[in-house]
Amino acid sequence: MTAYERVTQARAKGRASTADFIENIISGFIEMHGDRRFADDSSIISGIGRLGDIPVTVIGVEKGKSVKERGLRNSGSAHPEGYRKALRQMKLAEKFRRPVICFVDTPGAFCGIGAEERGQGQAIAENLMEMMTLKTPIVSIIIGEGGSGGALALAVADEVWMLENSVYSVISPEGCAAILWKDGKRATEAAECLKLTAQDLLKFGVIEKIIPENIKTDKKIFETVKQELIKTFEKNSTVQNLTENRYKRYRKIGEF
Repeated sequence: MTAYERVTQARAKGRASTADFIENIISGFIEMHGDRRFADDSSIISGIGRLGDIPVTVIGVEKGKSVKERGLRNSGSAHPEGYRKALRQMKLAEKFRRPVICFVDTPGAFCGIGAEERGQGQAIAENLMEMMTLKTPIVSIIIGEGGSGGALALAVADEVWMLENSVYSVISPEGCAAILWKDGKRATEAAECLKLTAQDLLKFGVIEKIIPENIKTDKKIFETVKQELIKTFEKNSTVQNLTENRYKRYRKIGEF
């Protein structure tokens, strides 16, 4: 499968979303709303529940499935209040020592005038800074598109996993082609150059795990993710080791 074919798969209409993962792997989920500053961003789902017997905080980007829901969810492009809502839940998770699970599926943060006026860049930057030193375990899973800073704002973690046909990149292939060659039709070529597939990113050490999708049903994928998360969170690690290892993880990316 080519890189652009993986992009197409990551964007596929019937693909399992954050809401599907929460419904199938988290029990007793209670959604939390609002950033206590401006509004509640429906692009971000956040709340608490149980992963088996482990209390967890869950945060994820939801694109929506129907035309109406995609409109309400802004097709997964979060506003600054969405990232602030996510950070509020992360800080509560730290206070109560709950592990954090992030599901990422976004083409990128919303870039409208209102979002910029309300501090989109600052909201993303604050998440990056706070997640780096958050004193509780974090696992982020790219389940579809992982686009630009909008994805990274939920993906500074102890481990980053990707579904086999998901993608993770600083820019979309179409955007890259338009900037480099002034020709969006060269997106297929750009996708190869960007090295945005799970297979490429595992090789470069940007992610730790690929969740296979060459299995018959989404139910099997949900069960695989659930069991892998339980195994990860059952590991004993001191807070100091957790933050030190997270720091080292990001310092080594890009080393040659």
